[in-house]
Amino acid sequence: MWVCFAYAYIAITAYHYLVEEREKRRIRATFQHYLAPSVVEEILEDPDKLQLGGEEKELTILFCDIRNFTAISEKLSPTQIERLLNEYLTSMTSEVFHYGGTLDKYMGDNIMAFFGAPLDQPDHHMRACLTATGMIERLQALQQEWEKRGLPSLNSGIGINSGPMVVGNMGSDLLFDYTVVGDNVNLGSRLEGLNKRYGTNIIVSEFTYQQVKDAFIFRELDLVQVKGKEKAVTIYELLKKEDIPPTWRTQFLTHYEAGLKSYRNREWLQAIEEFSTALKAFPNDDATRLYITRCEEFKDTPPPEDWDGVYTMHSK
Repeated sequence: MWVCFAYAYIAITAYHYLVEEREKRRIRATFQHYLAPSVVEEILEDPDKLQLGGEEKELTILFCDIRNFTAISEKLSPTQIERLLNEYLTSMTSEVFHYGGTLDKYMGDNIMAFFGAPLDQPDHHMRACLTATGMIERLQALQQEWEKRGLPSLNSGIGINSGPMVVGNMGSDLLFDYTVVGDNVNLGSRLEGLNKRYGTNIIVSEFTYQQVKDAFIFRELDLVQVKGKEKAVTIYELLKKEDIPPTWRTQFLTHYEAGLKSYRNREWLQAIEEFSTALKAFPNDDATRLYITRCEEFKDTPPPEDWDGVYTMHSK
């Protein structure tokens, strides 16, 4: 009798092992191209951490795009473009994986990643911001290498937003993708595009800023209503400490913030004076030049009396 029990036990154990191994192979095949190997292994250790299917979660989305890539690519051969893009995407993706992010997809030269799923990450806001600053640091190293090889210097714009999003396997029965969707995803994409307007590298929304404002250096950029959104959002530039000279706060930021206050109080001449003083300290700041242009326009054609400082973006 005991022999029968032994055989039954062995058969059941073997069956469970095979089922478990098959499930692990399925999970590995699903996520090995989205997640860092260490994160995949963590999921395999405890598959219960994995929630497949669509669910609403508080996440942080990150979009990273190359500035003017189309114009740059026209000057290179297909082989050069492929090599340059491969080096760039590999380096940027490494930063996503380093901080436990999920690579959603590549869209040409655009990278879409998110933090907080499939594993819960209460510090997803922080991880996204560290990824962004790490990306810019890696990009600066790549720029030096490309210059040595006589290649054009690529530059990136990064947009970060936090909020409720739906995450899970989206698509059809024939083809699906583990991804995120929702208004907060769209806002993250819009913020990435705004870097061109303000001459910045990293823009974060107020929703991300509120969670990490004491951990990084930020500059308030604007109060904007982006295309497709009804409510205005305060946006901030996230800066790398290493890129900020000692005189930045005293000679630039003090006057920039005073100019921003005067601008919102409709004191156009005072705002121009403050922004001009800031620009003398850092002549290459596009955001400051943008405000001077706006003040000049508003001085001649003031906004409506009920204007609340919101700037409406009519294009993406």
